Amino acid sequence: FYSLMLPDARSSVLQPNVSRRSAVGSAFPIDPKKMTNRYPLTCVVTIASIFIASHCHAQQPSQDDSANEANPQTIDEALLFSPTKFPTGDWEPKGLRFEDIFFSSKDGTKLHGWYCPSDHPRGVVLIAHGNAGHVASRAPWLRYLQSQAQLSVFMFDYRGYGRSEGIPTVEGAIADATAAREKLRELASVDDAQMLLMGESLGGAIVTQLAADSAPCGLILQSTFSSLRDVADVHFPKLSWMVPRNKLDSAAVIAEYHGPLLQSHGNRDLTIPFSLGEKLFRSANEPKQLFTVEGADHNNWLTHAYLEQLDAFIAGVTPPSK
Repeated sequence: FYSLMLPDARSSVLQPNVSRRSAVGSAFPIDPKKMTNRYPLTCVVTIASIFIASHCHAQQPSQDDSANEANPQTIDEALLFSPTKFPTGDWEPKGLRFEDIFFSSKDGTKLHGWYCPSDHPRGVVLIAHGNAGHVASRAPWLRYLQSQAQLSVFMFDYRGYGRSEGIPTVEGAIADATAAREKLRELASVDDAQMLLMGESLGGAIVTQLAADSAPCGLILQSTFSSLRDVADVHFPKLSWMVPRNKLDSAAVIAEYHGPLLQSHGNRDLTIPFSLGEKLFRSANEPKQLFTVEGADHNNWLTHAYLEQLDAFIAGVTPPSK
């Protein structure tokens, strides 16, 4: 739950030599279920200690402190978000043409993203990535989308990730995605009806929020949950009360979206159980497709079969190339 979509555990399609690891285990070395069953008070104290420590070691005061004070990070958000900051990672990946884009969120927080234009684009897509990592962590995926899928792509980092300033919160991440959508309109000279929205895991919940208040030409979700509370119920049943029921309630929000949907989920996902993906899908309107990635866990959903399905979906919702 607290490490939704680790970028260093990719599928064999893009990174064949990378091994898998447990997202939950790597983020929380103590088994949360055993801990809450045997030591409920200890677990609460431990979580409170982690929250306090995370804020004691937070960024030094900066120009965006007013934005952080206006939208303070809650305890569940301190445990949820797992940002990786610049300069960690390869920020000059080979084979990817990109432009560094700096822009601001509504509250003035300075954000950063990569715009990767295709020479002959058949579509334009805004991507909200999963938890942990940053845009540079997704360079192989961006390279594939740009060169092989022939898409012009804009992927941004939430506040606190990569080269974006600030401290991550759910409200802030949604505001950041909204600002990124506005920036992409300018970069690619498109409106919402000409734009695809794509999100992986946590990012899927973010773009679902955007899709509900606009009319994108298509919505693509990968390993996305029905709600944060549902995920907490699975991994931390005695502490799930810490997560408000309406926080990133994608199952409720997606009902407001009435465009084409391609949703994919691994049927052996231990981080976001497949049943939560099914719950989200049931709440969605037609036209919709659910692609089951056979044998896939949370982070290895990029298979050849899925890429073929993705290609067909894009071809069906984007205008023919001129």
